Amino acid sequence: MDSDLNLNSLKEGESAIIRAISAEGALYHRLVGLGFRVGKPIAVVRHGRFKGPLQVRIGNTDIIMRRSDAERIRVIAKTA
Repeated sequence: MDSDLNLNSLKEGESAIIRAISAEGALYHRLVGLGFRVGKPIAVVRHGRFKGPLQVRIGNTDIIMRRSDAERIRVIAKTA
């Protein structure tokens, strides 16, 4: 079964597929430039302490991003 949620909702070690990016303007272009594309797999490496940033991995690239930006990325998480 698949579940649709935002990137910020994934736990450490969970993987998903990017379904949509609901950002506009400069943020959208920055995310695309970093490799965020619909259909690409993404994994959460770790959550920062005290509601800090997320470390995510797309391919071989690790990216640190704000939680507010992660909320704009919709993903489809695979569940058992």
